[in-house]
Amino acid sequence: MKKRWLLNLILLAIVASLVTFLYVRPKTDVKQNLEHEISTYKLSEFNVISVEFPAKAAVSYEKINGYWQITAPYKTRADQASVQRILAIVAAKSTEKIVADDLDKFGLNAPSLKLKLYRDKENVEEFLFGTHSPLTDQQYVLHRNTVYLIDNIYAESASTQLIEMIDKSPLKPTEKVVGFDFARLEQWEASSLNVDIIDGKWKVSIAEAAPDQNELNEWLDFSWLQNRAKSVELYKPDRKTVYPSFEVKLADGSKVRFDKIQESPDLLLARPDEGIIYTFPSDAGFVMLNPPINLPSK
Repeated sequence: MKKRWLLNLILLAIVASLVTFLYVRPKTDVKQNLEHEISTYKLSEFNVISVEFPAKAAVSYEKINGYWQITAPYKTRADQASVQRILAIVAAKSTEKIVADDLDKFGLNAPSLKLKLYRDKENVEEFLFGTHSPLTDQQYVLHRNTVYLIDNIYAESASTQLIEMIDKSPLKPTEKVVGFDFARLEQWEASSLNVDIIDGKWKVSIAEAAPDQNELNEWLDFSWLQNRAKSVELYKPDRKTVYPSFEVKLADGSKVRFDKIQESPDLLLARPDEGIIYTFPSDAGFVMLNPPINLPSK
């Protein structure tokens, strides 16, 4: 009886040791070993993007002076982060890598989307998007005669409605602000308000104002440089309609005019030179058009 008890104890120790070994041993990342990179390209290699659909106009983007622009079907600034999400296809990974001649079973003979990335006119990388796997709901993609199975997010990013791809900042990233002319807005018409940065300090055209430099710096930063519209739409100025307007003064001596289309329930600011209307919540819009110049109370 004692021998059997000792044998059971030894067997238990062996099992415990084996479990411990299996638990603490270095684990092989099987999933990682099965993942295939679709490409080895870098996002920075490409400067033109074309997104082609079976039944609607193609969309194209081009990097100009370091920033992405929408170039077709119309021209305007693109949201930089949204374009980067389209380019992210080059870093996609797949658990499937199939070299197949029968592309029809993957829906790739009549792809739902064609994505072309250009280094230049001679060097283009093409990605064709086909059907979805019924097991994982991932999507088949063809690149360089090889079929991969990747997440849906890549096709969704490339298929985003064009209006949502427009940059929602009212100012270009290259535009350095040095002042505002609010004199043609109703609330500032009588005082012809101008606020300007001169020799690094804010100056206000109203003598009674007591501007605080930090407050005005924060106003410019949060209300204009970092502020993003909640939505945008295309704008075609009507010569028969005159709206209240104001101008943003730039360091290069140029000015950007904004038309105030509407003040409530949302502020609608139109930028004629870019053909875009920006929609801001009324509270944020009020701050945009009313800088903290600290006028004395009446």
